[in-house]
Amino acid sequence: MLDPTHLPSRNWSWPTAIRFGVGRVADLPGMVRELGGRNPLFVTDAALAKLPVVTRTLEILRAGGIGFGLFTKVQPNPTALSVEAGVAAFRAGGHDMVIAFGGGSALDAAKAVALMLHQDRPIWDFEDIGDNWTRVTVAGHVPVIAVPTTAGTGSELGRSSVITDSVNHRKKIIFHPIMMPEIALLDPELTRDLPPALTASTGMDALCHALECYITPNLHPMADGLALQALRMIRTALPRAFADGQDIAARADMLVASGMACVALQKGLGGVHALSHSLGAIYDLPHGMLNAILLPTVTAFNLPAAAPRLAEIAQVLGLPGADAGSVIDWLADLRRGLGLPSGLAALGVDMARADEIVEMTLADPCAPANPMPLTAKNVRALLQGSL
Repeated sequence: MLDPTHLPSRNWSWPTAIRFGVGRVADLPGMVRELGGRNPLFVTDAALAKLPVVTRTLEILRAGGIGFGLFTKVQPNPTALSVEAGVAAFRAGGHDMVIAFGGGSALDAAKAVALMLHQDRPIWDFEDIGDNWTRVTVAGHVPVIAVPTTAGTGSELGRSSVITDSVNHRKKIIFHPIMMPEIALLDPELTRDLPPALTASTGMDALCHALECYITPNLHPMADGLALQALRMIRTALPRAFADGQDIAARADMLVASGMACVALQKGLGGVHALSHSLGAIYDLPHGMLNAILLPTVTAFNLPAAAPRLAEIAQVLGLPGADAGSVIDWLADLRRGLGLPSGLAALGVDMARADEIVEMTLADPCAPANPMPLTAKNVRALLQGSL
């Protein structure tokens, strides 16, 4: 846990340049100038745009002599249409860079806008499959400053965006290394007013990233180290941030852990994300909430293949019993303590579209990295067991 009495500002290289510190949002005008920007497009969602966290930040830009355009047409599950609208707004306003501000949806949409400004192919041609990323035109790419207001997706340190194909009702991962923001501004103050329910669901998303990537059989020892440290920080910080949103040390730990977990997930994810991507696309439900509900059930399903890794997690976290089963118990207890639903039925999910969900889950790029092989039969059983 970071010391709440001593949270100094720091500049880190990840390789993304990270500006971390309480109150660092005051430095945003200087960061714009550092990247050569004079007229950024500020991308956020409509609900957040009405809140003080945005109005204060926009005033900081004005006071710093930075002109900007404001784009707020970002859905909770951003679509290609919102990306296209963002590109149009960027061009119409003569902007020269992007400020991505908000939760994972706003950050993902903003990064996709920056990517698509100079492409002559549709966005789906850059889905993270095979070598599709090599199709991207990198010339003329505009810089991005990513400013998270939640501690969940870690998109501020990621090289991809999750965008919903609203025609085919699928979530697709759009990937290219240039999607990594030039600067990630991590200011715990910006997350202080996040409501408890959003603190819980976004925090469980970060936890899910760390746990799923740690137990996938893919080899990436560096990612393993990041994932374990993220889990260690989240175990303590998430309940504290949920109980007291003004706990700045807990907010700082969650913000850092979320970013670490995002970097670690390049090792791969698994069945939780494969299912939640499908359910999110079909039912338009919050990603973090879906992950929180699915995580204990899918992790229990993975026990035959992942027990040694789960036991390591239990030992590192000091869980009672220090075995693989104790991780399942911890996840269920944590979800309950955070006031999150234990079943998908509470969100309106049923088996009526099970065939479609199963097909989409098996086709999701996260599915192959699951410790236990996913089949139509066991995905259907996981869906049923999570209701």
